[in-house]
Amino acid sequence: MRGVEERRECGELTPGPGYFWVCTIGGMLSAGTTHVAITPLDVLKVNMQVYPIKYNTISSCFITLLREQGPSAFWRGWATKFFGYGVQGGFRFGLYEYFKKLYSDVLVDHNRSFIFFASSASAEVLANVALCPFEAVKVRVQAQPHFAKGLLDGFPKLYASEGLYGFYRGLVPLWGRNLPFSMIMFSTFEHSVDFLYRNVIHRRKEDCSRVQQLGVTCLAGCAAGSVASLITNPADNIVASLYNRKADSLLLAVKKIGLMNLFTRSLPIRIILVGPVVTLQWLVYDTIKVLSGLPTSGEVLADKEVNKKV
Repeated sequence: MRGVEERRECGELTPGPGYFWVCTIGGMLSAGTTHVAITPLDVLKVNMQVYPIKYNTISSCFITLLREQGPSAFWRGWATKFFGYGVQGGFRFGLYEYFKKLYSDVLVDHNRSFIFFASSASAEVLANVALCPFEAVKVRVQAQPHFAKGLLDGFPKLYASEGLYGFYRGLVPLWGRNLPFSMIMFSTFEHSVDFLYRNVIHRRKEDCSRVQQLGVTCLAGCAAGSVASLITNPADNIVASLYNRKADSLLLAVKKIGLMNLFTRSLPIRIILVGPVVTLQWLVYDTIKVLSGLPTSGEVLADKEVNKKV
């Protein structure tokens, strides 16, 4: 598997082109499938953000939607989530690995956290450009049941009513939500993996079984998703407001929602939604890497120091 395996140089594994393709495909499959699985929770979250007076609790939102729109309402927008977040996941994970290798080679003496932040930010900028049109249709379909049935009729209808701008109306707040989310998620994941191997397991990653490595991936992914969702909740509320025309600008959205509500509105359901999703994404992503003959994700600084001495 020469195209998939990493090259070994100076005792250290160096990613090759095949490695980045596996990461891209793994990111697409992990993000697309996990986001489809939690579509009902996402429908609840979006409606609570857009109609906070009508849906002021998770239970009231669920009961009202079920009574007024039926069970199918909870799967509205699943196709846009699968393809949109699948594309975003491919860019997010694949380009993160690419930029991390690039920046590590160029910025040799820089702090590793800076490398993680810069790599994830660079990848996320492009990932969100790809995601934005799908997100615009998804939020409309979920919060406005008469707008469109799904992806196929939602795209042409949005383009006919608002043009190209309609697809990218929320790009800036989307960056505002997903850039810090991605930066915090990847950095927290990397540091969590390093902490677990060095301070809990006390063994090199290479000396652990694949099952143990995937267990570390789950724990680190859970920590990464929980921390990132807490910090980026305000931007998530702004994105929902702008896409559903509740406000015409970023400043008006902040003013209309209110400072306290930015941080608290739909926060419980977002934690319930984001934490497990990120954990599952990392698990599926690393399982695909393992099945392709690659190691699991995350750096262990002690292992890197040993490799440099080899």
